[in-house]
Amino acid sequence: MLTRRHIRVKVMQSIYALTQAEKTDLDKEEKFLSMSMENMYNLYLVLLSLLVEMQKIGAYQLNASEKKYLATEAEKNPNRKFIENKVLELLSENTLLAEELKNRKLNNWYLDEEYVKVLYREMEKSDFYARYMATRTSSFKEDKEFLQDLYKEVIAPNEKLYDYIEDYNLTWIDDLPLVNTFILKQLRKVKPGDPESYFLPRLFKDEEDKMFSRQLFRKTVLNEETLQKEISGKTPNWDTDRIAEVDEVLLKMAICEFLKFPSIPVKVTINEYLEIAKEYSTPKSSIFINGILDKLVKDFETGNKLNKVGRGLM
Repeated sequence: MLTRRHIRVKVMQSIYALTQAEKTDLDKEEKFLSMSMENMYNLYLVLLSLLVEMQKIGAYQLNASEKKYLATEAEKNPNRKFIENKVLELLSENTLLAEELKNRKLNNWYLDEEYVKVLYREMEKSDFYARYMATRTSSFKEDKEFLQDLYKEVIAPNEKLYDYIEDYNLTWIDDLPLVNTFILKQLRKVKPGDPESYFLPRLFKDEEDKMFSRQLFRKTVLNEETLQKEISGKTPNWDTDRIAEVDEVLLKMAICEFLKFPSIPVKVTINEYLEIAKEYSTPKSSIFINGILDKLVKDFETGNKLNKVGRGLM
């Protein structure tokens, strides 16, 4: 679920928080890094469970209409297409998902059901819902395309849900774009025969990625003075206090990868940090960072300091 770029962003945020703190506690900040990555998985589960809760509201409303004393013919024989959506059924019948939500005590929508109701009403008012409900039967393909529309058009852009997420957890708002994109990817690729575990991906691709997050954090922080000297020597026209703090953290992390991570190609490191700078720093940061890293790479190559292992890593 977490790509290397997402891991780098998480490490950047933790190092930045550490530099802003009056008292530095490496172990405490490393725990925060681990917790923030785990909390991103919680956000994924919470947002995925929203779909299940919306289905429950739909089922409840249909059941209530059918039991009316003077129910109309339409109410006696309602269109059950939404609540019988084949992908929603995969989610609602997923015992592993239910167990994971229970184990992590993620009962957000039981406690804050009003947000589910708001989203359900927004869905009912939408054009894509009207088109979907114009018939009573559908294919698996149509069902999953409808849920993608529901997520993109109603859930992801909802301001009340955004405010709730921002207030509920300190790190969730930064994770939201990634989690939204990942859920849409899961909905787009799901197939009828997928196992229950499909909707419960691993947080890290493998143990190597998990170790990468810890090592990048520790090696950058513990070598801070050495990394700072490398930056200072390549910014003759810039006072240290003129460099954006986020840029400084990104530069240190990139230099750390150059010197301490032999299996990561130089080009990969540069491209990753330029993209992160574009999203998290100033408009000119990526140009500034690219110039500094380019100079450093040339110097490191001349001084034979780039100890990269494998073909094509330069």
